[in-house]
Amino acid sequence: MLALVLQEFGRMAVEERPDPEAGPGEVLIAVVATGICGSDLHGFTGENGRRQPGQVMGHESVGTVAALGPGTEGAGLAVGDPVTFNPVVIPEGAAEEYTGREQMCPDKYVIGVAPGVVASFAQLVAVPARNVVALPSEMPIEHGALVEPLAVAVHAVARAGVRPGDAVFVVGAGPIGQSVVLALQMAGAGAVVVSDVDAGRRHVVERLGARPLDPAAGDVAEQVRAAFGRPADVSIDAVGLERTVADALGATKLGGVVCLVGMGSPKLTLDAYRISVDEHALVGSFTYSAADFATAAAWMGTAPPETAALISRSVSLAEGPAAFAALARGDGTPGKVLVRLDSEEDGVS
Repeated sequence: MLALVLQEFGRMAVEERPDPEAGPGEVLIAVVATGICGSDLHGFTGENGRRQPGQVMGHESVGTVAALGPGTEGAGLAVGDPVTFNPVVIPEGAAEEYTGREQMCPDKYVIGVAPGVVASFAQLVAVPARNVVALPSEMPIEHGALVEPLAVAVHAVARAGVRPGDAVFVVGAGPIGQSVVLALQMAGAGAVVVSDVDAGRRHVVERLGARPLDPAAGDVAEQVRAAFGRPADVSIDAVGLERTVADALGATKLGGVVCLVGMGSPKLTLDAYRISVDEHALVGSFTYSAADFATAAAWMGTAPPETAALISRSVSLAEGPAAFAALARGDGTPGKVLVRLDSEEDGVS
């Protein structure tokens, strides 16, 4: 098979790799498309230390069942079925203990992050059957690659405690912020305002039904109050920088919740006095539970037309290295870039 390999930090290439097989309890997936995640870009540049040269990354994926390993007879899957997969894998023996909080299992590994696991920037990937989620054949198959980022957003919205009708402020209109807008709609939120410095990204969230604002146009808290007629009930920061957290706290009502899902900076300086006086709750959100992932897949399976706005472009496997380099340079792409692994162009090195 062909795979997109991180040969060294800052350089990707297409290489031949051995075809994996579906082992006991596993499903072999022929990958159709994999989205380039922000964490993949950090791995590409070497910023976060969570990827290693020689690794095949990728975890936002969709494909079809290529083979079923022994012991998967009860999985309800057949060769050719469209599927996605939850990349957070926990030991089978820990499933009951960590039901509803699988992401907290200390013995988990994440496909696309674990360096020893060949992940889904490859034409074939072997995944535990319990992590495979079937998709309707009627939906545009490439939209299955959007399930994973939507699951991140579904979990963040739940962590923030968003209730029907809430006025919600979202900081950051990148792919996760865009997914948060959709997850807020799923949760029945009321008005949604999203801030971002990039005009292209503001246009995407406007197409999704949110009201965009430019943080350079004036005080963010004042702009949010003007948009809602009052402070936000809840804020979700999909960036994770000191400035964005401060904006979220300043725009949220007394006693309101701010959820931090963005990881822009590993350490932050916070106005602890202001948090105490305003009785804000600052909560973190990381990945998702299996139930969150299933919820995201079920919603995406209804083929909502607005989800197409999240995909900026698709590239062939041969174009994958250039796409990574361009995104790392900040080429202005507002939404998700998908690498098509079913493309006839290979670009093998």
